[in-house]
This record gives sequence, structure tokens and C-alpha cells, in this order.
Amino acid sequence: MHTPEQPPATRPTSRDVARAAGVSQATVSLVLGDKWRGRVSERTAASVRTAAQTLGYRPNLAARNLRLGRTRTALLVVPALTNEFFAHVYTGAAAEAARHGIGVVLYPSPDGTGPAKDPFASAPASLDGVLASSMATDALKAFQGTNLPLVMLDSDPADPSAAAHVNLDVADGMRRVTRHLLGLGHRRFLHLASAVPSWTFDARATALAQTLPGTAELRTARARLNVAAAWEAANVALTAPGPRPTAVICDDDILAAGVLKAARRLGLRVPEDLSVTGFDDMALSTALEPELTTVRLPAEEFGGRGMAALLTALAGARPEPVELPVELVVRGSSGPAPTT
Repeated sequence: MHTPEQPPATRPTSRDVARAAGVSQATVSLVLGDKWRGRVSERTAASVRTAAQTLGYRPNLAARNLRLGRTRTALLVVPALTNEFFAHVYTGAAAEAARHGIGVVLYPSPDGTGPAKDPFASAPASLDGVLASSMATDALKAFQGTNLPLVMLDSDPADPSAAAHVNLDVADGMRRVTRHLLGLGHRRFLHLASAVPSWTFDARATALAQTLPGTAELRTARARLNVAAAWEAANVALTAPGPRPTAVICDDDILAAGVLKAARRLGLRVPEDLSVTGFDDMALSTALEPELTTVRLPAEEFGGRGMAALLTALAGARPEPVELPVELVVRGSSGPAPTT
């Protein structure tokens, strides 16, 4: 039996999308070219994107790049690829970028202090913009003065080198932790601080010092952001002469894990003898025993809002500064101060 040949499947066109969404082809071009803000309503833009997704429409990005002179590629610079927090930041940034047909290249800079080298032969020719998370200003010299829009995450909002700043309210997070421990009767504190020089850690230290009453005692020890370094620093601090701290406030959940290890080896019970708190609310915080009191940071939303700010800058508008709220999560590692 002869079977007639099937005609080849035709790719949907912008005209098909316009017909499905009930708009003009010009509107489709504005929305899918990410130039709709201020010209098209949010509802219409959503309708066009839904129609394009339903039809499986894919614009000719190569032709569009030639017309716009853009690579449709953004760079996300982070201090480390092994830290769970930055993995969530990337997830949020990449999801927001994908909605606009933008690709994201993830690039690490050692500890956020750098310097971060240009990963391409020429960043301006290869990228549309740069998103940098928790980086020291000096680490981004390779990208400054290149006319590439730069959006900084978790950085000094007074730094004029960035087109926009998107921050987490880390100072409020530290104030919440401190007040929680003060309410439990603690008056002798150890701050296990990150050894990495960064605005975000400076902001936490300042908030801690300002929240403590004059009757409280505060010691500070510093460690690199790994369990071994935190264990060593905590061991030294907890065995130093004088009254032992009853609470350890850590800049990061990883540092808190090192403190719990040091406490266990010193025969200290947590939280009966020593309360320990972290920062970030990583998966690690509920894997520890006892589970960790910590500050939850909305990392994926953080990355998404950062990418949205970069896209706004790429559209020629000035993004508004953003500060996202954080949340104190109380678990078993914090308790009343010991009475003796």
C-alpha cells in the first residue's frame, strides 16, 4: 500500500504567535525582544510569552543578535562553586534570564577577593553584562571601565561602580540572632567571623556590635569558610583564659559546623553549655545535631532579582536598589544561657 508523504512540519512564526495572543507582530517583537516595558502591559506580555511557549516558537537568535549587536549572554561571578548558597543564586539568576532568552555563564573568583580575570579574550565582545555576588570591589577590576553593565549582589550600596545593587538585609539578620540570644540570657559572646574581607561580613559585625548592650562581652575570632579552619579557631577561642563564652555567633553555617565539632571534642553540650548560631540556612543546618539556629536567606529570589536588575540596565533604564528581607529560624542549637 502506498502511503502519501507527509508534508514537513512547519516552524511557528511570529505571525502565528501574534494571532494566538490576539496582538500585532510588532507587539510580539517587543515582548520577545525584551523591549516591552513601558510600551506593553504586563498582562499582554504574559499572553505573548504563553502563546510562544504553547506553540513552541523559537525566535531566530542569531539574526536578532546581528540586529541588536548583543550576545544575549550574562556573566555571573561568584566566590566559589562549592558553596550551596551560590548554587541557589545561580538557579534564580538563570531562571530569570531564561525567561528573556539570555544565557548565563557561571565564573568563580577565589574567595571573592580575586582578582577575577576576564574569562574571555574580550569580555565586552562576548558579554552583555555582569552580575557579581558577594565580591570585593577590587575583584572586579577586569570588568570595570568596559561599558558592560555591572550589577552587584550582597555588596556596598555606596559603591558607584555598579549600575545597581541588590542586597539581603544581613544587618537585620544579625540583629535578630543577637536579640534571640540576649532574650535567652546570654551575655558572653564569641563572634566567629569570616576571614574574607567583604562588605557583607563587615555589615554583620557592625550590626552585632551595635545590638549588644554595654554589659555584654564580645570576643571575635576569624576563620576561612571551611569546617577545619572553623574548628581550629573555635577550639582556640573556647579554651582561652577567662570566662568562656556562652554563645557563638557565626557568619556562616559552615563555620557553625566547625564550632559544633570543637564543642563536642571539648566535652561541651550544645545548647546546655554553649549556644551556636549560623547564617544562610543551608541544607547542612538540618543535617547537624542539634539542628542549627540560623538566618534564612532567600538565595534563589536574590539571584532572580539581581538578574532582573541587570536586564533593566540592559534595556537602558536605571534599576531601583533592592534589599530583600531575611528570616531567623530557631532550632535546637540555641538555648538558655548556663547558670554556672
